Amino acid sequence: MADTVLIVDDEAVNRALLEAILTEAGYEVQQAEGGEAALVQATSQPPDLILLDLMMPGMSGFEVCRRLKQDPATSA
Repeated sequence: MADTVLIVDDEAVNRALLEAILTEAGYEVQQAEGGEAALVQATSQPPDLILLDLMMPGMSGFEVCRRLKQDPATSA
């Protein structure tokens, strides 16, 4: 089974580019458009790695990271 990467970015073009590169390299890719969606996905389908945009409208990547670190289910 391939390692899973969650791409979190408010720009669809960035997500598509990263997905193309990572899929070509053999990774399974999940996407989230913003912080709230990223938290839901990270909890329901934990990825092996999260590529997180820091500057997003609504919830910043810094806040997403802080919340992921506070939750024992996603802190690693």
